Amino acid sequence: MTSWTCADIFSGIGGFRIALEQAGFDCLYSCEINSACRKVYQDNFGEEPYTDIAELNFSKLPDVQLITAGFPCQPFSICGKRQGFSDQRGTIFFYICELIRKKHPDVVILENVKHLLHLDKGATFRVILNALKSLNYFVEYQVLNAKNFGLPQNRERLFIVASKHKPFDFSHVKTTFPTPELIDFLDEEGEFEYLDPSEYTLIDNPKKQESGLIFVGYRNKSIWKTGVRPNTEHLSRVHRQPNRIYSVNGVHTTLPSQESSGRFFIYLPNQHKVRKLTVNECYRIMGFPEKFRRTKNLGDAYKQIGNSVATTVVYKLLKAVINQDLFQGSSTPCILLQP
Repeated sequence: MTSWTCADIFSGIGGFRIALEQAGFDCLYSCEINSACRKVYQDNFGEEPYTDIAELNFSKLPDVQLITAGFPCQPFSICGKRQGFSDQRGTIFFYICELIRKKHPDVVILENVKHLLHLDKGATFRVILNALKSLNYFVEYQVLNAKNFGLPQNRERLFIVASKHKPFDFSHVKTTFPTPELIDFLDEEGEFEYLDPSEYTLIDNPKKQESGLIFVGYRNKSIWKTGVRPNTEHLSRVHRQPNRIYSVNGVHTTLPSQESSGRFFIYLPNQHKVRKLTVNECYRIMGFPEKFRRTKNLGDAYKQIGNSVATTVVYKLLKAVINQDLFQGSSTPCILLQP
């Protein structure tokens, strides 16, 4: 296997790292400010990431051919206040630019929430594109959905590929069809947490949405009071969906980073029962390996996986980058990976 060098910035618990190693990359260093995430990263990859990117001396870091960064999404997410670069976390993006300027990687892959495209009528995103282009990189971007890459989750994320030598072509990123169903990713046994029938209501004639979701019902609990139309009190807005129930014959909704209680409820038609998605299942529908060592703190485990990347999406993207021969100066010949 050909080995290219990379750096895993804002690494979280290692979603990018899993895909990078699968694709044949040698990670020379990583960076993550959250101590709980650094512990999980060290447990799985045998190294503790650097902490605060603002305190790193970039000049002393080794050169790499690829930099990946799932830079903080909170300033840009529809779940937050959407303050963009007025949020201190948003300015962290410019540390990435400084790292790129010092290390001159052949390729940079950035990941963030889809809403970044529309924040401030696109002004924030234009700043990001112009900053990368000013460093003499070709910049391409596209929203990729995990459900199109073998995972039963309607998870849309924006991927930006900045390449030094020639533009990247997203049309070569191989998707997987048909869309998988959640039922094929469930635990066969375990301590499942079922809801009593009195705790939820199922709707008549549920239909599969274009997203692949099948909304079948809701818990009988009102959590939203202000500005809500009559008889819709059970339907949480935006990504706050702990009351909604989806059928396992479709895909699952996006796992959010804000959910620390794992309140993801699924309907099993064959059993006519509703239960919570297990933490094992959450990691599985993000493409994490079965032997991945999670934190023992269940609340942190839910938050960490919700804040991670779908590893299968990243892997397919990396294969397309490799096959388009965007790297220069490799010590070993380029070996095309099968799509």
